Amino acid sequence: MTTRSLANQTLFISGGSRGIGLAIAVRAARDGANVVIAAKTSEPHPKLPGTIHTAAEEIERAGGKALPLVVDIRDEAQVADAVGKAVARFGGIDILVNNASAISLTGTLETPMKRFDLMFGVNVRGTFVCSQACLPALVKSAAAGRNAQILTLSPPLNLNPKWFKPHVAYTMAKYGMSMCVLGMAEEFRGTGVAVNALWPRTVIATAALQMIPGAEVDRCRKPEVMADAAHAVLTQDARDPHNTGNFYIDDEVLAAAGVTDLSAYAVVPGGSLRTDIFLDG
Repeated sequence: MTTRSLANQTLFISGGSRGIGLAIAVRAARDGANVVIAAKTSEPHPKLPGTIHTAAEEIERAGGKALPLVVDIRDEAQVADAVGKAVARFGGIDILVNNASAISLTGTLETPMKRFDLMFGVNVRGTFVCSQACLPALVKSAAAGRNAQILTLSPPLNLNPKWFKPHVAYTMAKYGMSMCVLGMAEEFRGTGVAVNALWPRTVIATAALQMIPGAEVDRCRKPEVMADAAHAVLTQDARDPHNTGNFYIDDEVLAAAGVTDLSAYAVVPGGSLRTDIFLDG
């Protein structure tokens, strides 16, 4: 069975106040989903748009129900409290989207340990903490016959040294997220909870990207390409043994769903696109 819709399902999304996380939230809301936004930004950021409250407004406008919560996902007590509030409000959690991530595309000598710790704290620890906290609710969801899943925004585990050389700390941190997917997919395979990763073929134009020097936004796709790909993954049958432990690429997911013309997702339609990191060729 494929659900095709996220109506009445509850999503817990880390770091969903802007960018790809918000796009996934709004796409789910269009189906009538409940969305928990667990992020740190409760007050406007001086350089980045969006807070958990503006995200909640967008979700409600799109047709969903929102629960905005201030959460530092590195803190297990805050995450546990947020999960408890989500279950109390919506009766459970059906989907976890590990979206929150910290980035620093810097070499070994140019990466302050404070930044190293932030990337490992948010990317690896945060993914593990959110997964650990949500899994009891997800297992209950699966046992109740619902389509329980974890979707983590992390890349395929590509051990080509060229992806380590320029930014070894960031690569290790992102691959830590991917190893959570690899391990948890097998660990929970028998429960009916699917665990997968999703990564974009091209760089995605987010506000955070525009803060990175040299970012070529006009060679990017919009966050909606990841939102539609995530929707396709999250509406497939989580109990199908083929639908867990996968490292999906957005355009391949959309092609499998019959969407082959991706021109509408380009920031500059018809322009050249920049392939994202960790993907060869």
